[in-house]
Amino acid sequence: MGSLRVGLVHLHHCHHNHSHNHNPSLSKSRLPLTLKSGLLVLPCSSFYSKSNRNFHRLPSASVTTTDPIKLKVRASSNSTHKTMVKGIRVHEIGGPEVLKWEDVEVGELKEGEIRVRNKAIGLNFIDIYFRTGLYKSPTIPFTPGMEAVGEVVAVGPGLTGRKVGDLVAYAGNPMGSYAEEQILPADRAVPVPPSVDPITAASVMLKGLTAHCLVRRCFKVEAGHTVLIHAAAGGVGSLLCQWANALGATVIGTVSTKEKAVQAREDGCHHVIIYKEEDFVSRVKEITAGQGVEVVYDSVGKDTFQGSLDCLKFRGHMVLFGQSSGAPDPIPVSTIAAKSLFLTRPSLMHYTITQDELLEASGELFANVASGVLRVRVNHKFLLSQAAEAQTALENRQTTGSIVLIPDASL
Repeated sequence: MGSLRVGLVHLHHCHHNHSHNHNPSLSKSRLPLTLKSGLLVLPCSSFYSKSNRNFHRLPSASVTTTDPIKLKVRASSNSTHKTMVKGIRVHEIGGPEVLKWEDVEVGELKEGEIRVRNKAIGLNFIDIYFRTGLYKSPTIPFTPGMEAVGEVVAVGPGLTGRKVGDLVAYAGNPMGSYAEEQILPADRAVPVPPSVDPITAASVMLKGLTAHCLVRRCFKVEAGHTVLIHAAAGGVGSLLCQWANALGATVIGTVSTKEKAVQAREDGCHHVIIYKEEDFVSRVKEITAGQGVEVVYDSVGKDTFQGSLDCLKFRGHMVLFGQSSGAPDPIPVSTIAAKSLFLTRPSLMHYTITQDELLEASGELFANVASGVLRVRVNHKFLLSQAAEAQTALENRQTTGSIVLIPDASL
C-alpha cells in the first residue's frame, strides 16, 4: 500500500476575482489539511502560494482544486516499481485474433522462484487448445505458452542451486511463456547444457519431453515392435519417428502431403502413408501382414481414432495424446474388449510430477539431441508479436517440425 503524507501548508487566501484585497490574517496562516473520504478540505474558496501565485502542490501528493476547495490527493507509493514487459494476452476465448500484443506485468518474486528473460519460446498445439477453450485456463485474461528457454535475471529469497546468468528451460505449468519475461518455480526449470543452443532447446523441450513420455513411459518401445505414428512430420511426430527408430522399432508414419512424406522418411519412418491418397488402416494391415501394430501414437483425434483402434494387434496400446481434428466420439468399453486393448490419454505433467522425474527425462532428451540421435527441425520462426500468425499456420497444418517465437526485444 502507498502512504499519504498530510501536513500544514502556508497559504495566501484570495477571492475568485483575484483581488489583492485579501484578508491579511490569512496571508501567513498555517492551515491544517483535513482528510475526508479521500479529499483534503481547506477553509477557503481558492488558494495560491504566497510566493508565486500558483496553485500550491504538496511535496508528496498531486493536488487539484474543486469548488468549494477540496483537494484530491493521489497517495505516493513506497512499493517496488512494477516490472512491465511485452507479451501476448488473451481476454476472451476465440480465434487467433484474440491474441493481443500488450504490456504484461511480471510480478514479484517469491521464495523458491526465479525470473527469466526468455530467449526463445516454443509454440505448441496445447496453446491453441487453451485459446479456443478446449482446455480451460484458470484465469481470464491469461498469457498463453507452456515452453521457453531463457536467462535467469533474478532469484527469489532463500533459493539455492540457481543463479543470475543461468540458461534454463521449462515445459508445462505454469502457463505464461508468451512474454519477454516470466516468473517460474525454480524446481520446474532445468539447466540447458552448453551443447544445446537456446532456440533448439526451446523448440524441443515440451515436444521432446512428450516424446520421451510416449516411447519410454506410456508404452516402452523396444526392438522388434511395430509402431504407427500419426502426423509423422509434425513437431512431436518427427521426434517420435526418430526415437522409435533408434530404439529398434519398425516405424509407420502417416502424413498429408508428399513433401511431408519426404521429411518423415528422413526422420526414420520405414513406411510412410499419405492418408489423403490411401486408407491408412488397409495399408497398415498390408504392411504388418494382417497382424497390426503394438502401439499407435495418435495426436489427431476425431479423424483417426477409430481407424487407429482397428490398426492395433491383440493387447495393443492406443496412446491418444492430442486431438488436432477434434475430440474423438465416445466408444463403448466393448470396443476395447474385442482385442483386449489398452487405451490411455496421457498428460506430460502427470509424468513429470517430481523434480527427479523432470530432470531424468530432460537429461535423456538433451543427451539424445547433443549426440545426434534426435535431429530437431526448427522449420519456422516468428516474432512473439506475430503469435496469431504462427498459431494460424499450425492450426491449418501449414507447418512441419517445430515453431519458435522470438521475443521482439531480443532482435
